Order: sequence, then C-alpha cells, then structure tokens
Amino acid sequence: MILELPEPYDFALSMTRFRELGPDSASIWRDGRLHRVVAGREVRIEAAPGGVRIEAPSNSLLLGDADAIAEGVGRFLGLPFELEPFREWASREPVLGPVVVALAGFRPPLNPEPFEALVIAITTQQISLRAAAAIRSRFVEHFGVRHEVAWSFPTRERMASADLADFDGLGFSRSKIGYVLGLARSDLDLDALGLLPDEDVVAALTALPGLGRWTADWFLARHLARPRAWPAGDLGLRKAVSAFYAAGRPLSIREVRTMGERFVPFENLSAQFLLMGARLAG
Repeated sequence: MILELPEPYDFALSMTRFRELGPDSASIWRDGRLHRVVAGREVRIEAAPGGVRIEAPSNSLLLGDADAIAEGVGRFLGLPFELEPFREWASREPVLGPVVVALAGFRPPLNPEPFEALVIAITTQQISLRAAAAIRSRFVEHFGVRHEVAWSFPTRERMASADLADFDGLGFSRSKIGYVLGLARSDLDLDALGLLPDEDVVAALTALPGLGRWTADWFLARHLARPRAWPAGDLGLRKAVSAFYAAGRPLSIREVRTMGERFVPFENLSAQFLLMGARLAG
C-alpha cells in the first residue's frame, strides 16, 4: 500500500528522532524502515515515490485493515500538519525562514494515541531523551505485546491493573510510576480532549498528579497537532530559541514564552523546526 504525502517529503529526515535518539520498542527503526503496530497490526513503513510504502512483515494483505492502518500511519507521520501555509509564512521570517528551507521535506511526526503520548511525556520528564527511550523500551517490552519486530504500546487498561512491584527493574522513579498509574486509573476521557480548546486541555491534564504545563504543551503539540502549542518550558526548545534568536544567551521559560508571540499563528511548527534545526546543527 502506498500512502501519498504532500511534497516535499523526506521520510528519513522526518524520522530523525527514531533513528538517532536510542531504541524505542514501539517504533523501531531498522534498515531504513520504521516498524510499528497500527490498528492492531504490525506494519513496516519505508520511503516510496510520492510518500511511503506500508507493508506487513509477513507480506500478508492488509485487506479490511487498510483504511484504519492508512489513517493511523498518516497521523503518525504528521499528516494533520498543514505545512504549505507555514512555509509561505516562514519565508518572510529572517531567522526561521532559512531553517525551514534547509529542512525541506521535514514533516514532524505525531504520537497518535493519547495514553501513549502522555506516558512518553512522563518518561521524558527531567532526564535525557536517550535515557527516557531506554526506560520506555523496557516498559513497552514488559507490559506490551510483541508482534514480529515491534511491540504494541501497553494499553491504559493493562496499566490500570498494574502495581508498583510490576515496575521493578524498568528504571522508573517511584514518582513516575505513580504518575503513570494515576493517569491510567483516572476518570479523564483522553479521546474527548481533542474536542476541547487548548486552555481546557491544559486544565484537564494539569489537574492530574505529575502532569504539568510542559506535559500538557507537548500533548497539544505532538498528539493533537494544535497550531498554537508552544512548549516554552522545554529545555531543548529554550536552547534552540537561544541559539537562533539570542546568540546563545540562556533564556528563562518566561522569556521563551514571550518570544513565542513572534511565531503566531504557527507556534507549534515553529517549535518543531527550531528543535530539528538545532539538533542537526549541533
């Protein structure tokens, strides 16, 4: 199956964080392909003319799963982002514009499932991305289900029935275990969050233990693809804004949040491109 994506599109560039930031057992990069469980089926995704090719490792036909798989893969690959208006707007921005041109073909991926997106954010709190990926891989392999290459991400229902002892040896702090279990057992309807305005999403998430503004901002940015999301509290974004706009001077969260006003109404995509630009430059 070929999934068409708006040109320009560079699959390898867009998958940089899966290629370079350590293992992620739910999204495995191997030999130029990304293996992931989508709609209950493991698929492999690779570059193809005009988009990507989606195949099952067993070479079986996708049949009735095709629409659900195409929708899931498309969301994972960032299809909800409207890049052309952003590129046209960025062309008038003297600093960001050249970054966007240099990253032609980059389409930021999304975390398509809300529970997975929030657990990813929890694991990444206050540690490096590589360390978080290693911890998350152990978590996925312990609580998820292995397919042929990749594991399905643990379900909310599975985690709601887990306890502290089940996390032994995975690398989670006691507080983060509490955050994951609290999220899994909460009454919050994660799917319904997509129907709410940004400020209500932030309020709903930050009402839960361990989910602060940083987590809520990344949920808006990398799950809901909200255009105005601006994760000012993210250390990587602060460093990127500092490098491109402040000659390397350390910036406070307040300063970065204020600087986000120059990127209206494309704060989310601006953040994603600044982060990628800084990563490749470094």
